[in-house]
Amino acid sequence: MASRLVLLLTLTAFLFLLSSRPVLSKDASVDDDDEDLSFLEEPTEPGHAAPRYPDPDQFDADNFDDAEDGDDFSDFDEGDQDAYKEPAVDEKDVVVLKAANFSETIKKNKFVLVEFYAPWCGHCQALAPEYAAAATELKGGDVVLAKIDATEENELTQEYDVQGFPTIFFFSDSVHKPYTGQRTKEAIVTWIKKKTGPGISNVTTVEDAEGILTSETKFVVGFLNSLVGPESDELSAASRLEDDVNFYQTVDPKVAKVFHIDADVKRPALVLIKKEDEKLSHFDGKFDKSAIAEFVFANKLPLVVTFTRENAPSIFESEIKKQLLLFATAKDSKKVLPEFVEAAKLFKGKLIFVYVETDNEDVGKPVSDYFGVTGDAPTVLGYTGNDDARKFILDKEATLANIKAFGEDFLEDKLKAFYKSDPIPETNDGDVKIVVGNNFDDIVLDESKDVILEIYAPWCGHCQSLEPTYNKLAKHLRGIESIVIAKMDGTTNEHPRAKADGFPTLLFFPAGNKSFDPITVDSDRTVVAFYKFLKKHASIPFKLQKPTSTPKSEESDAKESQTSSTNDVKDEL
Repeated sequence: MASRLVLLLTLTAFLFLLSSRPVLSKDASVDDDDEDLSFLEEPTEPGHAAPRYPDPDQFDADNFDDAEDGDDFSDFDEGDQDAYKEPAVDEKDVVVLKAANFSETIKKNKFVLVEFYAPWCGHCQALAPEYAAAATELKGGDVVLAKIDATEENELTQEYDVQGFPTIFFFSDSVHKPYTGQRTKEAIVTWIKKKTGPGISNVTTVEDAEGILTSETKFVVGFLNSLVGPESDELSAASRLEDDVNFYQTVDPKVAKVFHIDADVKRPALVLIKKEDEKLSHFDGKFDKSAIAEFVFANKLPLVVTFTRENAPSIFESEIKKQLLLFATAKDSKKVLPEFVEAAKLFKGKLIFVYVETDNEDVGKPVSDYFGVTGDAPTVLGYTGNDDARKFILDKEATLANIKAFGEDFLEDKLKAFYKSDPIPETNDGDVKIVVGNNFDDIVLDESKDVILEIYAPWCGHCQSLEPTYNKLAKHLRGIESIVIAKMDGTTNEHPRAKADGFPTLLFFPAGNKSFDPITVDSDRTVVAFYKFLKKHASIPFKLQKPTSTPKSEESDAKESQTSSTNDVKDEL
């Protein structure tokens, strides 16, 4: 009896505690993680088939940064390899490496230059004859030039973290580092000789001197008191700091004369010789490696570099970051290029002057598009280099006086930056708002809105795969006034607050915090994941109501059931 009483009292107390707990509202009692989001996971309508990789020769924003890295191959579809045919090149002296012989080749040879390539890569095809010619010239020495088809040797490609084509590594005693020279036979040979030899050659006869003068396009000659000793050591040390310029030394006055050095000049003397308008540059500084290297670096480029794919690395990877670029047709260049050359003489060692022939089929249009230059009129543009990639437009006629003043203001950071922009759309009523450079502030930086922005490229396969998911997210959130789902073509529009690391890049700009850097959207690329990201990061709270379902005909239900059974419902890339 007593035990029953205790049990009854205990049960009564427990029921009392339950009845005395505060009653939570429906919203407060339901955690975000328990929110019913099943309606967001409905199948996405299949879109049009999209190519899974960009045009191998697409000249995008990354192509300047990756001029040395070559084409992006991350989306390459092996099923399309038959569309690309390797050109016929005599590569008898290039060793073909595979997983089976890679390690043995690297261990057996002191020096090995290895190119990772893809058969379809346009840059690789352009490099092939230069690479083969370099292999032939270096044959019989201590260096082996080799190549690896990265589309077949996936394990090696991943092991060496190859991110683009072509990627070239130099192995010295099995230790590798990137090849940093240009993609020409002469540059490859010079670069390798610098890494494997003394870095400087003796010239003892007039015949040898005349041969060098005829065959080489750019080189340094030191007229010394002795071929060994401190002077030679300094010259040799300087040569190792300049991978793309050959260095020579002589003590013979007759040889010196061939190289345009006065036989009676005080030694040591030094000259840089180029096959260009400015053929000779005489050194007049202290004869040590640092001063010599600085002199060569400042003078080795032409006064004005005509832009090509081959010399892009020497332009955009130069230690002189700031550049002035002249965009003009071949016809117009006859008038404005001489003025540009004269201006270049005033900024040697401070700015790189580049001429882009806009009607050149290979580089004219893609380079103009990259910099946002339109029309046929000659245009001068300042560029701060790849680190911050700011651009400035000369809005006056390209005369010597105007270019000079523009260059001075450019160096002193007195100019207002120019950013590319498509025209502002006449209507912008879609679920996904269209952002361009000129309406970025009005839409993305609106302090009253939480904004998620996709920066995309039209040719990007990942962007095309994301589009149905992104559109569905915008459709579900169209009734939330505080949220904006937006996208911007990153190939034709720019803004200092929109930095894309690749395509697509997704950035979130919370309301009331637009002065701070945006938040990178690093969630899974599904509607549910995007929704949860917004719920977590939005400054303005919101609640998404589940839509009321509408009856469907039996035929429609059957069709939907059949569709869902044959398609993966996930919205992932």
